[in-house]
Amino acid sequence: MRPLVRAVLRGSLRQVRYVDVVAPRRARGLVARVYRESQDEFGVLAPPLALHSPAAASLAATWLMLRETLLVDGRVSRAVKETVATEVSRANDCPYCVHVHQAVLGTLPPDGIGSGLIEWARTAGRRDQGDAAGGGHPFLPTDEEVPELGGTVVTFHYINRMVSLFLAESPMPARTPTPLRGPIMRTTALAMRPVAPGPLTPGESLALLPPAPLPPGLEWARNSPFVADALGRAFAAVEQGAHWVPEPVVERLRSRFDGWDGTAPGLGRGWLQGAVAGLPTEDVPTARLALLTAFAPYQVLPEDVEAFRSRFPTDRELIELTSWAALRTAVRIGGRITVPRGGGPV
Repeated sequence: MRPLVRAVLRGSLRQVRYVDVVAPRRARGLVARVYRESQDEFGVLAPPLALHSPAAASLAATWLMLRETLLVDGRVSRAVKETVATEVSRANDCPYCVHVHQAVLGTLPPDGIGSGLIEWARTAGRRDQGDAAGGGHPFLPTDEEVPELGGTVVTFHYINRMVSLFLAESPMPARTPTPLRGPIMRTTALAMRPVAPGPLTPGESLALLPPAPLPPGLEWARNSPFVADALGRAFAAVEQGAHWVPEPVVERLRSRFDGWDGTAPGLGRGWLQGAVAGLPTEDVPTARLALLTAFAPYQVLPEDVEAFRSRFPTDRELIELTSWAALRTAVRIGGRITVPRGGGPV
């Protein structure tokens, strides 16, 4: 089964837009280590992970977050966490991730998941989420559950943005016959599990990146040292990778967060013109791509990428910029999620 799935996914790797993915046989150093770990512990080298390969630190950061929040067994079942991943992806209108994680969910034992959890995941990070919870929201995570659930929310707000920008809407290669898509998707979902039997050991991926403090706003993660450590290391690595981003772009993204209610701006791009107004001309393409990644990755056009590349031509810089903008947004959302204390079990 795994050879068939890996053949399908190799075809999917060729569908990554804008960058050349590092082929497994050519991977070296940190990229090779992440590839090996993901194939051993996730069962596959998934395109949403591999698309980061031109920037090794962003690749490792994505793997740390994915592994320590979603894949490692903890206080919350994998079925509950896959539900959160699916519903965050649905809220972000990321059909690729919805297809994948809904398929994985279909291979897991049911866990009595209710509408309250679904609503909590869909509205995570929105300014009205607290109002919904205060008005009788039926789902209340406990302090012990919050690190895994909140960590999954942050991870998938990040991954959804990168996937929307760099991948097509379907995880199946374009030429896959329609009658085969369902069976292949289920086979892929069944293969997305560790090669070795038994649960994954928490924290074993952390050595890929140096220690770093937890970003402000994610204090709820501290009840799980491994989740907190993964989020801290990942955020610091992505920030360091993007140290070259022009300061006016950094400041413009920061200022846009101040008035943001957590929702997408809609289908039009009129908001973008005002968002870059007044910036130095040379910084506008970088700011446009960063803002689109943060708030509306589905609106990115090839000409936006081309304009950015006129000043920053490499695949590494493209991944570093978009990874930085996507993770800053995900962490901002994580700082707003409703984490009431003393709630009941999921």
